Amino acid sequence: MKKERLDKILSHHGFGSRKDCKSLIHSGRVFVNGETCTDCEFPIDTEVDVIRIDDEVLQIREHVYIMMNKCQDVVSSTKDGLHKTVLDLLSSEYKINFLGGDLHPIGRLDIDTEGLLLLTTDGKLTHTLTSPKNHVVKTYYARLKNPVDIANQKEYSALFSSGLNVIAEGHEEAFVAKSATLVWPNENKCEYLTEFGDASSEVMISISEGKYHQVKRMFATVGNEVVFLKRISVGPLSLDAGLKPGEYRELTADEIRLLLG
Repeated sequence: MKKERLDKILSHHGFGSRKDCKSLIHSGRVFVNGETCTDCEFPIDTEVDVIRIDDEVLQIREHVYIMMNKCQDVVSSTKDGLHKTVLDLLSSEYKINFLGGDLHPIGRLDIDTEGLLLLTTDGKLTHTLTSPKNHVVKTYYARLKNPVDIANQKEYSALFSSGLNVIAEGHEEAFVAKSATLVWPNENKCEYLTEFGDASSEVMISISEGKYHQVKRMFATVGNEVVFLKRISVGPLSLDAGLKPGEYRELTADEIRLLLG
């Protein structure tokens, strides 16, 4: 990892502006590898050097990785003039400039869609998970307006698997969707129970692309309507069932390794 200036590291870890950090360093309260350091431009190897402020060792972090159970009525962006954003849900400790870059959501969920949203400062991971070339699978739980009986479930599944001709929406052109997988309640031991006997208004859908309103448009193409949508997994990572809508936590080391491959 490249070396970073001491004052930049302190600033990116919440010790105030660059001017504030220079004052802190000049005060003699900052130690590098056990020695007092008053050089604001001192080059720090973030993987080796140890920084201490008074009696507290600074835990240097280049990147942050967060799992959020996105709630409805917030947008998956960093700024929005009309709506609350997912960044507004985070505590103040995440509202700083990190060494690895700006904290941002990986991909998007519609304002009325809930579920797994990842946020990070790691641009490489963002590219890996969002690049069409990588075909990262995303799985959603959908509730439909019109229950689908067994016969039509098989028809839906065949159409989605073969590559559905998705209808246009607004300024978004029609397109041929890549193969998608549907799993109905009777196919996974009724994990999602139904009130309609052999018919179900609930289904799991897995897709490997992310067109505008894709899941909703796919079901609209076959004459149905999605009334509720929740993303439950991205690639190998599933949403923590303990997170309520709007809640979040940092990823564990194992989860980060899982995503980074």
